[in-house]
Amino acid sequence: MPKAAFRTADILLPKTPDLTDWSVIACDQFTSEPEYWDRVDAKVAGKLSTYHMILPEAYLDRVSPLQMADSANAAMRQCLDANVFEELSDSYVYVERHVTGGVRRGLVGALDLDAYDYSPRSVSPVRASERTVADRLPPRMKIRENAPLELPHIMVLMDDPDRSVIEPLHGRVHALRKIYDFDLMEDGGHITGWQVTGEEARAVDGALSAIAQRDVQIVIGDGNHSLAAAKELWNRLKSTLTPEEAEKHPARYALVELNNVYDPAITFEPIHRVVFGVDTEKLLELMEQKLSIPDGREIEYVIGGRVAGKMRLRGRSFGGMIEMLQSFIEEYAAMSDAGEVDYIHDEESLLKLTESPDSIGFLLPSMDKSDLFRTVISDGVFPKKSFSIGHARDKRYYLECRKIK
Repeated sequence: MPKAAFRTADILLPKTPDLTDWSVIACDQFTSEPEYWDRVDAKVAGKLSTYHMILPEAYLDRVSPLQMADSANAAMRQCLDANVFEELSDSYVYVERHVTGGVRRGLVGALDLDAYDYSPRSVSPVRASERTVADRLPPRMKIRENAPLELPHIMVLMDDPDRSVIEPLHGRVHALRKIYDFDLMEDGGHITGWQVTGEEARAVDGALSAIAQRDVQIVIGDGNHSLAAAKELWNRLKSTLTPEEAEKHPARYALVELNNVYDPAITFEPIHRVVFGVDTEKLLELMEQKLSIPDGREIEYVIGGRVAGKMRLRGRSFGGMIEMLQSFIEEYAAMSDAGEVDYIHDEESLLKLTESPDSIGFLLPSMDKSDLFRTVISDGVFPKKSFSIGHARDKRYYLECRKIK
């Protein structure tokens, strides 16, 4: 019988009462807004904070990944030496986070890296949702390679329409120990966490065992590249271990937050496309010939700053349709001397960008939640920039830790 790829962990939390300063947003957010990270830097200067243990990608053009990794690893060792952590043994953490779409419920635990494969045509129980870009792995591997701790910003998704795993914990919080309850910095909302252990954890394990019987147990939502880096380092380390050592080694697992894709507060925001420097009439004519079918998935195209029409595109799944559109516009842009593709989250911004006569935009529809697993199963990973899970400030903040050495 297949085992669940998600399990309890020995989770570390700081004893500090000021968790607002401790907890900072995922390193891959606000990469084009270094002023955000400058504010965080000033706020937590001289304080106990996860900021000192991560590598904000907004700073990659200022400091080398090696320097940042050395600094981050030293900060981790200082925390361990100073005994700042309390350990929650053999536990999950049930999380309620106030985000833009409401209250998002999650479960922090350990994901088995041996059950995970990020290759595009993976058949593993745990799969990536988007194509992994190899060039993005080295900085993440550098910081984890010698790190004594891991801090997760990774969010993973399960397909649980019956709401059998996480949601029942909401009604049992009175029986759980509350371990944090505070406001996240920089308008990140409020977050509350409870320790889940003993009988309560075994009830979660029982519900997860049903999920484990499926071909796909978990799909990665946020943090694809960070998890891929952990996987690469684990494969490298595992080759030096005996099977018995590998079975119990802490680096075999990665601490993540598990969410139900059917949680009402989990929202998929479309990422639109705009193509500059092209003959829009010729592009549409060729697109009609190559991609259009009567019963395809509908998108809108924008010319002159307004919606100019609709087209139904082929594709076995939602992600398959985006893959075909993406390949087409990249190829067409490459044929044009000045052709260039950009990715836009905001519809109003796209309308403004297409006011030029040689620009065309494509408004993608919102993805139905059932399309996530359907695409991963039928077509493999989504193409780049297919969708975003929630808004930037709703992304996971670093909070819990775990020893990996």
